[in-house]
Amino acid sequence: MRTRSPTSARPLLGLTVLVVEAMRLLCLRSGARIRRAGSLFHAQRHLKIYRPSVVIIDIGLPDGSGIDLIRELTVGKSRVDVVLGTSADPDGKHKAFKAGADGFLTKPLSSISYFQSKILEHLPEDRQLKGARVLCKDAVVPDEVALRDALAAAIIALEDACDQRTLCYLTQFLGGLARSVDDTPLSREMGRLAQQQVNGDALQGQVARIAAMVKERIARTASIQTASI
Repeated sequence: MRTRSPTSARPLLGLTVLVVEAMRLLCLRSGARIRRAGSLFHAQRHLKIYRPSVVIIDIGLPDGSGIDLIRELTVGKSRVDVVLGTSADPDGKHKAFKAGADGFLTKPLSSISYFQSKILEHLPEDRQLKGARVLCKDAVVPDEVALRDALAAAIIALEDACDQRTLCYLTQFLGGLARSVDDTPLSREMGRLAQQQVNGDALQGQVARIAAMVKERIARTASIQTASI
């Protein structure tokens, strides 16, 4: 099958990006085909079938650390053209580069132009766009349906957060989600939960408080969708 050449407005046309987290809109607006994997397990299944041009890996995943996958995909025969780490964790960038990542995307991420440039600067020369690229000043904002789905998944996990790994992942996931939609109250509570985990404090009360906040936001987004129908 012939690969279509990139254009100035869609510089990632022809690339296949495996996103081991959720970055669908940025990829689609840039012209890339997208494969999504929400866990290390599903990422490994994709990689047995597809050979992506770019892999974007969240440092924190529900079944382990994305650092292990970054390390795997940047050595030997497994080497992918571009491997990028992404996280809202301030330490994520250092961890990703130490594991061998080519670049890093700091969450929250909404700039299409920034997203494109971080991929293009690491592509091999024969995959580079010929000529000038249109700099898109648009920002991608999560839609209400996607936000509600993410919150719904989080509340299910929160109500069954009985192990440290799950709670650590949820803290990072919900914290990044709150920042991406400028939800300051939720972001602040997630920060408190993260600090309590570091301190070794009892977490049940804070988890219950966050679960109540998430449920309220799910109800809010559901009412917004109903009003728009």
